[in-house]
Amino acid sequence: MPQARATDEIFVYAHEGAELRDFLALVERFNRRASNPTRWRPVVTTADDSLARLVEERRGDVVVLAGRNGGKARTIRRLHESGFHVLADKPWLVEPADLEHVRASLESWPLAAEIMTGRHDVAAGLVKKLVGAAALFGAFRDDGPAIEQESVHHLQKLVDGAPLRRPWWYFDVRVQGSGPVDIPTHLVDQAQWLVDGDTTAPVLLSARAWPTPVPAETFQRITGESGFPRELEPFVDGDTLSYRCNAELVYQIGRVTARAATRWNLSPSPGGGDASHSVARGTRADVRLEQSARTDHRRRVFVEPRTDVGRALRETVRAWQAELPGVDVVPAGPETFEVT
Repeated sequence: MPQARATDEIFVYAHEGAELRDFLALVERFNRRASNPTRWRPVVTTADDSLARLVEERRGDVVVLAGRNGGKARTIRRLHESGFHVLADKPWLVEPADLEHVRASLESWPLAAEIMTGRHDVAAGLVKKLVGAAALFGAFRDDGPAIEQESVHHLQKLVDGAPLRRPWWYFDVRVQGSGPVDIPTHLVDQAQWLVDGDTTAPVLLSARAWPTPVPAETFQRITGESGFPRELEPFVDGDTLSYRCNAELVYQIGRVTARAATRWNLSPSPGGGDASHSVARGTRADVRLEQSARTDHRRRVFVEPRTDVGRALRETVRAWQAELPGVDVVPAGPETFEVT
């Protein structure tokens, strides 16, 4: 079946200012990179009420929404009710009142979807298939968290080889959202995906959030601001900003207990980067997805048997050859296999 392709022309609606200029500079870097350059052609419209202009002019059918998260749920609902499909970055929920708007946007067509879901990632898809193979994985264990997901991120980072500029409001949890509603959005979604067929709503067992101290000097490097804006004064003590961006959630989906934890550091170690580790614990084997220095910062999938499932693993993966040409199983240490 022929696949539709999005046009290279993109219509950008925004307020004039530094954030728009930074976005256009980022697009240009992607267009000029040596490896696999993009071909985006931005057509920019600036207006005091850019959302109203977008709805009025309707130059496309899909809106990609990113940026300030405070008020995003209301914007998604307005676009949805105006007949647009919406792909929006997380978080959607910044304050309790946002929930009503999110529910209204999800209850009917057109589509409103989170833009960065990992459900289409190849490695995550392998984990999903391995967990779904009962002869290999068994059932989720019940002697502790059967799904554990941890990730480490960095406030200072490179995107396409250049330092990422973050706006000052990124450090205002009233605008950006706090730790529990940010990265855990993806982690909880992944856990629900793995617990396939269980339509029970997650039940929160415990939650905690804590800050990362951000010195004024680091804040200036990340944002380009000369100092902390007045709006951030409630979070500043002396020359340090308290950024409540870290979180841990423990919850249940049916009988399966899951734990999600995210942490933000100031900057990675030399040669380092963001890292993530997740494990699904089964009665026959554990399935682990890791991206860290140990995996050369590549997403790699490992199976750690609890019983003699080596043959079942090889037969299971061999059966996927038609769907996933080249997929294979290789030893990766004592009692560990890697699915490549």
